[in-house]
This record gives sequence, structure tokens and C-alpha cells, in this order.
Amino acid sequence: MKIFDLSRRTLTSLRSAKARTTLTALAIAVGSFALTLTLGASNGAESYVGKIIADNFDPAELLVARDESVFGQSDASKPREYSDSFVDSLSSAAARTQVKLLTDADIKSLKSIPEVESVREDITVNFKYITVPGQKRYVATARAYNPYVKPKLLAGKIPPNLGASEVLLPEGYVSALGFKDAQAAVGETITIVIEPPLQGVPGSATKEYELNVVAVIAKPKSAQPGTELYLFSNSSTIREMNDIASAGTNSYRKYVNAYVKVANGTDPAKLKAAQTKIKAMGLLAQSTKETQEFLNQIIGILRGIVAAFGFIAIIASVFGIINTMYISVIQRTREIGLMKALGMRSREIGTLFRLEAALIGLIGGVMGSMAAVGLGLAANPVITKQLGLDDGTKLLQFRPVQIVALLAVLVVVGILAGWLPSRKAAKLDPIVALRTE
Repeated sequence: MKIFDLSRRTLTSLRSAKARTTLTALAIAVGSFALTLTLGASNGAESYVGKIIADNFDPAELLVARDESVFGQSDASKPREYSDSFVDSLSSAAARTQVKLLTDADIKSLKSIPEVESVREDITVNFKYITVPGQKRYVATARAYNPYVKPKLLAGKIPPNLGASEVLLPEGYVSALGFKDAQAAVGETITIVIEPPLQGVPGSATKEYELNVVAVIAKPKSAQPGTELYLFSNSSTIREMNDIASAGTNSYRKYVNAYVKVANGTDPAKLKAAQTKIKAMGLLAQSTKETQEFLNQIIGILRGIVAAFGFIAIIASVFGIINTMYISVIQRTREIGLMKALGMRSREIGTLFRLEAALIGLIGGVMGSMAAVGLGLAANPVITKQLGLDDGTKLLQFRPVQIVALLAVLVVVGILAGWLPSRKAAKLDPIVALRTE
């Protein structure tokens, strides 16, 4: 019997037992729904991580540090050996940790590498407070402006070279500092106060800076977490402020990490060559691509955990298919005997029942996947709005290739689940089967 005829008979058999077929397919649909939704969520998370990295990091730059904990590679299961280069820091669990910092000598060495175009220290300064006359004082943090990053502006314009007395003000400070709106803040002067950690140290007196607001940054939706309220100023100004804020401490003129821009760094070969030389200096260097891959690994682990529950549902549905097919064999014993008596071979009988099992797997997979995609398309705008993301951002992204692959797996699962019942049907003696009531 041709495969077309077998397929047609399969559809007829499934239609004659709609309730049983639907219930069995629904069991598979639960697993398919969970797996499709998991794939969509992980795709969206990876895409969003890629957007954050693309918006905030230059692909031609290498992130360079001396301490492996900067890249999340330190072994937290055992104590670290003490080093005089350590400075105190706090972990995410508020535990006291020590971090090795880059020095000015390291920065100088990095600049001497032929492939290196420029080096910028990653300096973050915590102010004592910022204010404007007649307004309250607010705590604030600033970082040197990176020309690669193109923030969305509410008002003003960022000059080609940000001046030493100029600052970019985050949207969150506009109303707090008493400005009517973002446009009203542009051109105004804010007072920034820096206080040294140790009083009495030469060159460490409290200092005030009067900085002119040249632009107001809209609340970033794809910024590095924790930097949403950062002010940005000229690198030399930030470095000077940092000298005051760290005077007399072990972190004076030292940096957690630096960004090394490689000439023609978009060429992977040149980026790799510079990375190799930096590592030969005893420093650690990571590209933006490697950073993204590391974050995607974390997403992959979470995806695997959630997917496991979907696979459990599918495994449970396998027993449903086996049960359904065994019942089908028992109910159609006389039919099987008649088909054999009319010349249908045992192999074709077995194929017939395996096709039924495969079709049940496909129907369940399609039901679950369509439900997940439908839910994702409906939920994406709501999720985007609730999280305050850019319009058009989709945290649930479905790829047709993945869905087709999932359906193929479910078809195979159906075939395997129907293997034993199909063998039972194929081995039935036609004479005995025809006598069955």
C-alpha cells in the first residue's frame, strides 16, 4: 500500500476517534507550549542583551582588567590569597571583597601597544551632592562621557568635544533640581561638591565645581543596569574629581578596568592580536562579543532549567500516546484482521499505527506552538510598556526554524511512543483477529 493511502487511512482513523485524539494531543500541547514559550523568551533575552551591548560598548574596544572577578570568572568557593594591590569592594551580597586594580603604569603599557589606538580608564565618581541655588541637595554619580554612545536627548546638543566645564544631565534630575522642563535646564549651572575620604591630606580639600548643562539625557531604556542616573562630563574633569575623591587611599589613580580601543578593531584578527599582547602583559582582556557570549551562557542555563519542565510534560504525554494507541489496536482488532486478509502486509500495518502516533505528536505540537506564539504576540506590547522599553522591543521572539525543529522532534517522539503498539498490531494473526468480538 502506498504511503498516500496509508496517510489517508490514518486521517480517517483519527477522525473517527476525535475525542481521544484531541485529549492525547492536548497532553503533548502542554509541553510544546512550554518549550515554544521558553525558546521565545530566551531569544528575546539574548536579543535584548545584544542591544544593550551594542548601545553601550564599542565593538572595536577591549575591556581590560587585572582582576578576574571583573569578568565573573573568580572562584568563590575558596579564599583568595592576599595582595598589596587589593582595594576593598562590596559584592552583590554586600560581602567585603578585594579587587586588584589597574595602575597608571598599566595604562601607560597599554598605550604603548602598536595596535592600540586609545585607552580610557573606566572612572566612576560618587559626589557628596549636587544642587542648584535654592534647591535641595542630591547624591549623584558621574562617569566620563564615551563618544561612541549616542544617548537620546530631551533637550540640548552634545558638542563634538565635551568641554571641561560641561555636563550631560539625566532626565531624573530635571524636576528634582527645580527646572520646569528639560529645555529649561539646558544652559543652567549646577553645583557639584566633591569631598575627599581623608581630611588633611595634601591636595584633598573639598572642592566645588560649577558645570554648565549642555544637554539633558532621556531616561535610557537599554543602558547598563545601575547607570540610569549617571551624569557625564569631560574625561579630564572626571579624572580630576576622582583624584580628589580617592586622595590618600589605596585606590588613588587606580582603576577597576579600562577600555582599550584597537585600531581597525572591527577586524577580528586585529582585535585578537591586541588581546593576545595584553594577556601577555599579565592582564585580562575581553571583547564585547565575548561579554555577550558570557551573558548568553547564563540565559542558556536558565532556558535549560525552564525547558526541563516542558520536556517532563512531553515525557508524560508519551505514556498517553502509548495508552491511546494500545486502546486503538484493541478496538480495531477485527479491522486489522480484515486488512491482513485482504493482503495488507504486517509492515504496512505497523507503519499505519506509527503514522497515527506521529500525527498525534504533530497535532499536539502545532496546538501548543500556535498557542505560545499567539500569547507572545499579544503579550509583547504589554511587557514592553510595563518595563518601559523602547517601542518595538520584543522580549518574546519566535523563530520559525526553532518551531519547525520542535515539531519535528515531537513527531519523532510520537513515532517512538507508538512503536510498541504498532508492533502488537503488526503481529496479530488475521484469523484470530477476525474471530475477535
